[in-house]
Amino acid sequence: MNTQRTITRILTALMVASAIVLSLQACSSKDDKKKANYSEARVGTLYNQAMDLLLAQSYKNAAAKFDDVDRQHPYSQWANRAQLMSAYAKYRDKKYDDSIIGLDRFIQLHPNSRNIAYARYLKGQAYYEQIKDIRRDQSAARQSMKSFEELVRRNPNSRYARDARRKIDLVRDHLAGKEMDVGRFYLKRNRQLAAIGRFRTVVEKYQTTSHVPEALYRLTAAYAALGVTDEARKIAAVLGYNYPASEWYIDSYSVVTGKEIKRGKPLEKPVSFTRKVLRWLF
Repeated sequence: MNTQRTITRILTALMVASAIVLSLQACSSKDDKKKANYSEARVGTLYNQAMDLLLAQSYKNAAAKFDDVDRQHPYSQWANRAQLMSAYAKYRDKKYDDSIIGLDRFIQLHPNSRNIAYARYLKGQAYYEQIKDIRRDQSAARQSMKSFEELVRRNPNSRYARDARRKIDLVRDHLAGKEMDVGRFYLKRNRQLAAIGRFRTVVEKYQTTSHVPEALYRLTAAYAALGVTDEARKIAAVLGYNYPASEWYIDSYSVVTGKEIKRGKPLEKPVSFTRKVLRWLF
């Protein structure tokens, strides 16, 4: 009998305890739901505030607010958007290095994001905006071309690929211009071998740029100055074969033949040896 009463008391106590636990869990679940809703509302409000600052062109403050979203709510649906928008705000604020750091992080963390093509494009743009005069360091130009090339390679059908290809051509022409500037510098100081290295780089690496005809002429002149006549004639032949109407070909013709040609007067035909060379000798 005593045993039965004891069991009854234990069961009653367990039922009461279970009821208390269930009650507490219900309260806790409601509290968690309220907290989640509050947190979601707060991060959404924070993100919208950042967007308002961005639209108001307060780029520095917008970037800081987007960073707050990412820092305070790293696992929310807004976090990866905020990372990209922060990088964009820094780009608009001309904080290009900070923007690139943020874009590298976004690309590493979200390689499958639907915005990955834009991130790569914006990275190329951030470098592109830092391209300097050809007389100065061109590391930004090279990084810009590398970023745009990666975009074209990985996202060839994206809406940004077309502009990236155009920017690649512009950057390549700029880099070729840098090589030409250095080559001309060496020529003025009678350092023909050093100049030849620069001009060959233009012909071999930047074949589609506007600098190639001049590079071929400068190579012709440099080899002629060194007394390497056969090489000078071969390069003049390449120039005549590819650019027969170019002013640079007229100059190279004069270099290798010693004959002056009146400007504006067309050559009868490219000199005979131009027919014996392939399109490129390099």
